[in-house]
This record gives sequence, C-alpha cells and structure tokens, in this order.
Amino acid sequence: MSETLDRSLLPVRKLYTGEEIPCVGLGTFGSDKYGAEQVSQAVYGAIRYGYRLIDCAAVYQNEDSIGEVLQRVMQEGAVERKELFVTSKVWNDMHGEGKVLESCRKSLQDLRLDYLDLYFVHWPFPNYHAPGCSGDSRNPDSRPFSVEEFMATWRQCEELVDKGLVRYIGMSNMTIPKLEAVLPLCRIQPAALEMELHPSFQQKELFAYAREHNILPIGYCPIGSPSRPERDRTEEDVADTELPAVLAAAEAHGVHPAIICLKWAVQRGQVPIPFSVKENQYISNLKSAAEDPLTEEEMKAIEAEDKNCRLIKGQVFLWEGAKGWEDLWDVEGVITTC
Repeated sequence: MSETLDRSLLPVRKLYTGEEIPCVGLGTFGSDKYGAEQVSQAVYGAIRYGYRLIDCAAVYQNEDSIGEVLQRVMQEGAVERKELFVTSKVWNDMHGEGKVLESCRKSLQDLRLDYLDLYFVHWPFPNYHAPGCSGDSRNPDSRPFSVEEFMATWRQCEELVDKGLVRYIGMSNMTIPKLEAVLPLCRIQPAALEMELHPSFQQKELFAYAREHNILPIGYCPIGSPSRPERDRTEEDVADTELPAVLAAAEAHGVHPAIICLKWAVQRGQVPIPFSVKENQYISNLKSAAEDPLTEEEMKAIEAEDKNCRLIKGQVFLWEGAKGWEDLWDVEGVITTC
C-alpha cells in the first residue's frame, strides 16, 4: 500500500483527562465470518494507511495474530507504540476474583504490548456463552445484573490502572439505570462507553447521559453490521444503508450509503469502530472523516430516521426466568433483577 492519509485532516475526540484520541477506529470482531489471519492483515494495512485506534477483545479469538502485526508494523517504523490507541476487553467468564488481571495479562501477551490504552468490561454481567453459539443457546448459570458483582469486577479494572497495565478503563453494553447505580461507586471513572450506535439505533438518551458525565461514546455496528452473525438477525431489523435520508445523502455526495453512516457518526461526536477486511473499504471508512462533511440539513434528516432498532440484542446472555432480551437493557427504566 503506497497511499497514506494525512492525519491532520482527521478530527479528534477528547477523553475526560483532555487527552485526544482518534475519531474513527478499526473494529476487529470477525463476526464468525473472517478468520484471525484475515482480521490481522486488515489491522496491518489499516495502520499503514493511517488508523491509530484498534478495538480488540479477548473473545474475538484473534489477539495473538493481531499482536504479530502490531509488532511488525512498529518494527518497520510505520508507527510508534505511543501513537497507537489499543483497546481490549475482559470477557464474561473472567469476572471472578483475580480473573480480570489474568485476562488482561493474557491480552497483553497476545497483543505483544506492555500496556493497553483502554480496557473494557465487555458485558456488565458474568453470563457466558461459547463463541459462535446459536441465538437460542442459554447458560443455566446466567443471572441478572448485580451492582455488587459488577463493582467487584470494576475494582479489579481499577487495579489494572494502578499497576500501569492499562491507561484507561471503560464500560460496554450498559444502560442508564446501571450507570446511575455504579458511577457513584467508581474510584476511577470510565473513560469511554462502548455501545451500539447507528442511524436506526441512536440511543439518544444514553448518548447524552454519557457525554454529560464526560464519558466518550464509542459506537459499534456503525453501519448496521451487515456481516453480523445469524444469531443476531431478526425479521424486524432495519438496514441502515437503506434508510431514505442515508440514501439521499449518499446520492448527493456520490458515495456508498455506509460512508454516510460513518460521516454522521463522526459529526455527531461518537467514535465509530467499523470493521472490514477489504482494503478499499477500510481506507474509505477512515477517509470519510477527513473530507466532504454532511450538511446540517442532512444531519437532521438522518437524526429523524431513528427506529430504536437494536441489532445486538444479547439474548444468549439471558437467565432463567427472564421474559426476553429486553430484560438485558432495562427498557422500563429500572434494572431488571428477575
């Protein structure tokens, strides 16, 4: 790859400390469709082009391959470690006492790094499912959210900061009721909240709540995750790239509708983390933030397309007695405890 992006053209986002981080990252979840080698090669090419934020997770089962290319791209002098912002996440089966440190050390070993820039609690409960399981899979040990259990996990994340293994910690897949319960108990506040965000699922209240508490929203599924696993698909799902306002903007700008979704995300103020193993796609994804912004009218039109269409429902994490996936997301405005 000979082309590289002039990074001075890219907007930045600020964490609560004032530190600036990239406005677009590269996701690395292969959606059960792409192998570790394909994902890691995309990471290599993306960094060579200009990506600096790489979003990883232990459960994606590809951190060791990504670690090889991180080491390679730094040895080649394409980037220094301090220029990268690498995230990872503790998976649900590693919430127990001492397990978070174990999980973090394994990610560091696999990624061949001395520290992580940001470490997330991937889901706010220890409900485990095997990678690649079907949508109707259930674990008999699953249980509702517990403030006490979550804070025990968060305390371990805070210790990672104390030990210098991670620079920031974050939460993921949370709700306002859960945040209201745990934020007052945090010694170290979350720097970011990873959440599903795309034009048909804008989570306006949660987005605003995070911003008001100096928590940076990082949005997964920013173009509606067309490659998501079958277990996460339902007949009611809305395709973001087929929304009228998105299509109208795509025609006006002469780009693919997916690029409009990313422009909207960046201009809204979240950090989208699109995933692609295709060079032309991950190049155009990052370039979208550096040129030809949407107009105010186009932003408003896309804002009006919100359909409250959650794609990643998380039903594999349900516990015995739960009525449905909605119980994971506290849709009644209170934490669901039964």
